[in-house]
Amino acid sequence: MAESPDIRIGTTEREEAMRRLSDHFAAGRLSVAEFDERSAVVAAAVTRGDLTKVFTDLPEPTSDKPLPVRKTGDKPEFQGPVVGLVVIAALVLFFTTHVWLWFLMIPATAILMGAFTQAGDKRREDRRAHRRDRRQRRRER
Repeated sequence: MAESPDIRIGTTEREEAMRRLSDHFAAGRLSVAEFDERSAVVAAAVTRGDLTKVFTDLPEPTSDKPLPVRKTGDKPEFQGPVVGLVVIAALVLFFTTHVWLWFLMIPATAILMGAFTQAGDKRREDRRAHRRDRRQRRRER
């Protein structure tokens, strides 16, 4: 059953409406003047019907949270799961061999993972700088 437009609203509904209105403004669907007018209506809204008038000509949001955008070349994070697996492996090896030195694998793995990540970041930055320089030289020709 559809809810009646005469039901009174509270601060939470007004804040949600302002958030949605801000999203539409950020998407370029509203001018500054329209946003100001509609914001005043939302702030003074008493019922759900008052809020619906503000959004009649705007599209419904497809989802509450935007999907994260991965940049080209970004790789998924794998350091956390690898270190977690090493912790489990160290525990298993400790209980099977009764040698505490297996626990040294944990910081060693973390150090190695950090070194590989930094080296990859450095290579990536060098490639970007090289491409930037090539583009600059092409423009100068």
